[in-house]
Amino acid sequence: MNDMTAKLAEQLKSNPAALRSLMQSQDGQALIRMLTQGDRGAGLQQAAQAAAKGNPAQLTDMINRMMQSPEGAALIERINKAVQK
Repeated sequence: MNDMTAKLAEQLKSNPAALRSLMQSQDGQALIRMLTQGDRGAGLQQAAQAAAKGNPAQLTDMINRMMQSPEGAALIERINKAVQK
């Protein structure tokens, strides 16, 4: 996970209202679609459970793979800008 993504994760973790708002936004919905495509969310659920237990490696890998595409990188950048406001 790059620095921008790590900072975004920390901001959302410390601000549940911002996280709820993000998840209801178009970009939040696009993020969920990108993270769940292919396996109907099974991988995301497993990664989230592991992260909740203190092992964020799977979730980090998912986000890193998503950011390899121009669409994924642009999405994360838009989300980061929205959270900064």
